[in-house]
Amino acid sequence: MGKFAGQWVHNESGVYMSYRVLLVEDEEHLREAIKLNLVLEGYDVFTVNDGKAALKTFSEQRFDIIVLDIMMPEIDGFQVCQTIRLKDNEIPILILSAKGSSSDKVKGLKLGADDYLAKPFNLEELLLRIKKLLKRSDHSSLVSDELNIYKFGSNKINFKSFEVSRGEGKASSLSNREIMLLKLLIERKNEVVSRDEILEQVWGYDVYPSTRTIDNYILAFRKYFEDDPKNPVYFISIRGVGYKFCD
Repeated sequence: MGKFAGQWVHNESGVYMSYRVLLVEDEEHLREAIKLNLVLEGYDVFTVNDGKAALKTFSEQRFDIIVLDIMMPEIDGFQVCQTIRLKDNEIPILILSAKGSSSDKVKGLKLGADDYLAKPFNLEELLLRIKKLLKRSDHSSLVSDELNIYKFGSNKINFKSFEVSRGEGKASSLSNREIMLLKLLIERKNEVVSRDEILEQVWGYDVYPSTRTIDNYILAFRKYFEDDPKNPVYFISIRGVGYKFCD
């Protein structure tokens, strides 16, 4: 699929379609005003009014960019941003929030947002930032797959193909949930990630398996990646708290 100037995308069948925007905003009047202006610019806009609906809609449909509020019911925008980044490291995310302090902006960018615009905002500036993020995304899609590969020891993880390998051995395929858990632990390298946070970020906010399920995933990772699974150096359990990836 290739994109070109404007708000359009050319799919495999030769049909031209507009960029798809997921707008997440709980204030109805603002949501409708932003949507109207995006539609007038030629975008295909889908709206939701809370974080839980945002994650559900994102998992069910394809989008080219997400415009995300922070202060919302159910799940806030920071959590939405972090969860989406575990599944998709490429889609542009623009945070649009009344939380405009420097610490809030830093937090949003650290969690994976590509841009952060504080409310109240200038509409023309918002449209320009969206256009620039989409243009940058078009160029980044041409970048080498090496950006999706993480290496440690003799191990290699390809987050795009969901394949892992050790040394010159044959690559094995992992499940989406295994890849999400690996990405979470690696992004928080050398930090302890609690069991509760893992359950929320990887399993979701409606499904809570037993913590023993996480233990089984960690055991599987040790078999995949550790030279001596009984004496791990990469995937460490912190008793009573959670897990840590060390590299």
